[in-house]
Amino acid sequence: MSRINESPYAVLVRDLIHRPGEMREHSIQVVVPETFGTAVIGVEKGSTLSVKGRFESLHDGILVDAVVSGKAQAECVRCLIDVTLPVRVEFQELFAYSEDEAFDYTVIDEYIDLEPVVRDSVVLSLPFQPVCQKDCLGLCPECGVRLLDNPGHEHEAPIDARWAALAGLQDFTQNSHDQNSHDANDSPETQEEKS
Repeated sequence: MSRINESPYAVLVRDLIHRPGEMREHSIQVVVPETFGTAVIGVEKGSTLSVKGRFESLHDGILVDAVVSGKAQAECVRCLIDVTLPVRVEFQELFAYSEDEAFDYTVIDEYIDLEPVVRDSVVLSLPFQPVCQKDCLGLCPECGVRLLDNPGHEHEAPIDARWAALAGLQDFTQNSHDQNSHDANDSPETQEEKS
């Protein structure tokens, strides 16, 4: 089991412990050790998150008020292209001195490990259904072309299944009409020759 001070999210708070009213600001840049998110969107392993926070000593523990920023990689759920979305989320969490059930996080060996708070905050801030832009039209349901790239994209309207049986009659009636027109245009001599 690794020690807390080896975590990239660990912040040493020795100068704040049991000194109510003391406060300091601290910033860290973290290379994400594992992907935060889902199959559709996430902050990928190896990318960088910036954590800027204010650490304030209270009677019960250390209050951390921080902003996390970075970038998430996603796939638009409408048109399936890859997009990069900004991540910016704020959190406020108390790291208690004692391991009491009333507190979710504690100060351990004079350190605060921000990883679980950062991970939870980032994951909860990610959109459930990311899109490349708000008015993304998605893909054509017939041929799969991206509609934003082809705004005038259209297909011939399909024949209603109820009328499909009559489609063959159109050719039949057209041929009959053409034949009748041809016969009507024949001269009287030609009509006599035919009979």
